[in-house]
Amino acid sequence: MRGADTKQATMFSIVSPERRVPQNHPLRVIKAMTEAVLRSMSKQFDGMYSTQGRPSIPPERLLKAQVLIALYTIRSARMFCEQLDYNLLFRWFLDMNVDEPAFDHSTFTKNSERLLTHDVAGTFFAAIVEEARARGLLSSEHFTVDGTLIEAWASLKSFRPKGEKPEDREPPDDPGNPTVNFHGEQRRNDTHASTTDPEARLARKGNAHEAKLCFSGHALMENRNGLLVDFRIAEANGTAEREIALEMLKAHVQVEQATVAADKGYDQRAFVEPCRELGVTPHVAAKVKYSAIDGRTTRHAGYQISQRVRKRVEEIFGWTKTVGGLRRTKVHGIARTQQAAYFVGAAYNLLRIANLMAATA
Repeated sequence: MRGADTKQATMFSIVSPERRVPQNHPLRVIKAMTEAVLRSMSKQFDGMYSTQGRPSIPPERLLKAQVLIALYTIRSARMFCEQLDYNLLFRWFLDMNVDEPAFDHSTFTKNSERLLTHDVAGTFFAAIVEEARARGLLSSEHFTVDGTLIEAWASLKSFRPKGEKPEDREPPDDPGNPTVNFHGEQRRNDTHASTTDPEARLARKGNAHEAKLCFSGHALMENRNGLLVDFRIAEANGTAEREIALEMLKAHVQVEQATVAADKGYDQRAFVEPCRELGVTPHVAAKVKYSAIDGRTTRHAGYQISQRVRKRVEEIFGWTKTVGGLRRTKVHGIARTQQAAYFVGAAYNLLRIANLMAATA
């Protein structure tokens, strides 16, 4: 029998959002872990807010919203707040009642500076890493480092000579989208800078790729389950990969005879020798000529394992750029891009931990 297409006039229900979400939904595990981490940060939140005035949107709710934005590839805070009006799953994750009004998208902007000042994003990311460590999911001996380029929120048209004044330019033919001819003009980072984001640098992946205004992103992955241990944003230059990788190793490798895998870009004495000074064996992919490592490293079975496992780091970059929306940053400057990267990295780790727990259940 064909059912009737009746029109819904009103909605009244006494069923809570908790009962509407399936018990096996993957967000349940992520929600529980996120709330456990946020409870451990409660004292930090107390120091961020005044004891007087009107109550603000809880910081726990804002951080959980950032996790949802990364997990569900939501392009902007405005779009998230729009979906929050009718998405019951999002309301359940944020512990909001069905009839509770959604907060305005400007809430993210107004609280961004406060979160940045107190490094809340970094603390949140580090706490999730510690949660994975407490569950026995992290390796303390075997790591992988790699770097990538993250496009800046700035147009190549904004890459102008340093010291140039606005009045020195010719009037644009279209104020909204002016025509700019770069033919025959040599543009370099030491002579030019972006007027939109001065911290962005002109960079490219290789000779076959076009140059773009970018930041460099750097990941430190543990090799047991492919979880992110550190995720840093820096200036895009020729030495950032090695320098940031060494900084991350100093901060996180606490055991002797640890190993770090990397691609051929790290096969340089400027990286290999400092690694050995730290007590870390560099399992870098060896170049055909002029390699900084030799048979004393490559002959061991552990080296071959590291070369196979290190490719997992590309899965991290792939997820953070496509699903997490970090292919191109939506903010300006290294500090704010770092904050966004921590949120995306935290979401990746939460999803990865939930999948690992489901596989072993």
